[in-house]
Amino acid sequence: MPFADRHDAGRRLARALERYRDDKPVILALPRGGVPVAGEIAEALSAPLDLVLVRKIGVPAQPELAMGAVVDGSAPLTVRNEDVIRLTRTSDAEFAKVRDRELAEIGRRRKHYLGDRPHPGLAGRVAIVVDDGIATGATTRAALRSVRQYGPRKLVLAVPVAPTSTLAELRDEADEIVCLEDYEPFGAIGAFYADFSQTDDDTVRRILARFPAEGTGPAP
Repeated sequence: MPFADRHDAGRRLARALERYRDDKPVILALPRGGVPVAGEIAEALSAPLDLVLVRKIGVPAQPELAMGAVVDGSAPLTVRNEDVIRLTRTSDAEFAKVRDRELAEIGRRRKHYLGDRPHPGLAGRVAIVVDDGIATGATTRAALRSVRQYGPRKLVLAVPVAPTSTLAELRDEADEIVCLEDYEPFGAIGAFYADFSQTDDDTVRRILARFPAEGTGPAP
């Protein structure tokens, strides 16, 4: 296994990102699994930690198959995977129903994780988006596009592991991608961790609490 657990992956990613310390970056985690990884990076770089609340939009009959993703914000951003929508013959009404359900879950998580915690401003800064791995890339693509809207000087994607082909597809979405391990064929993200236990809500809140809120920027 390349990684013992998410904390091990985060510490290793932090070493690869050390060159950004003097840029005073903002670390943005995709919950829930990306938060322990991002927490290690934020601690190592003495950087603020925030969340990008993004949810996969799964095909109704195959919820694990992503037909898109939606990201929180003043105007929620939706990314559609037209190939999957077409192949599964998913109607616009079915897509909208699943999207709205995921938006409701985002709302729950926003209240539970963040409450009235202010967001660090991203304009003109280095923003590092972190997850525990990439599978199809749908949620990652949506997160990157959402963060890009807030005008970071440089947008970096940092993940421990991902499919080689998916990384290639994401090259235009970020200014730099830092990935420690990539494979083809890939399989499941959990196969690359000795411990891939689920990250629960309390763990997310506990990690966030270690990092003082910074600024009053809009939500990414």
